[in-house]
Amino acid sequence: MTDANPGDHAVRRATPAEAGVLARLLWDFNTEFETETDPVDVLAPRFERLLALDDVVALLAGEADGFALVTLRPAIWFDGPVSQLEELYVVPALRDRGIGTAILDAARGLVLERGSPEMHINVDEVDTDTRRFYERHGFVNIEAGVDYRMLCYVGPTGVGDVSPG
Repeated sequence: MTDANPGDHAVRRATPAEAGVLARLLWDFNTEFETETDPVDVLAPRFERLLALDDVVALLAGEADGFALVTLRPAIWFDGPVSQLEELYVVPALRDRGIGTAILDAARGLVLERGSPEMHINVDEVDTDTRRFYERHGFVNIEAGVDYRMLCYVGPTGVGDVSPG
């Protein structure tokens, strides 16, 4: 594939009115990787609700070439918020054209403007291509000064949901 003209895939902040576009992209993303997902008609109102919040930002590349969803939350360790790259997706036929990098760069610039000194990203260990992409952009899973990986744990929120180990 040839490199795309960066202007062809300009990255901009999505509006709540584009919730349906984002929902379709997220559904495409999840189904591509055989991840359980809600249907587009369920995701769209969620996007619309979330995008009305100041601490949730979606970025769109081109008309619908890819997107990112970023959240910001208060942090005790910094004066600014911690940012979380919740999702980053590029349409398969458009990959390897710099669109993912453009989206990631835009997300990093946006959160830096908001005072976020750190961005978190969760990636499945088996997803080596995605891990390579983020590592190429300076992300690590081992903090400076330590020799062990950071891990993200997921679990139930209800006390009664926890099985004795």
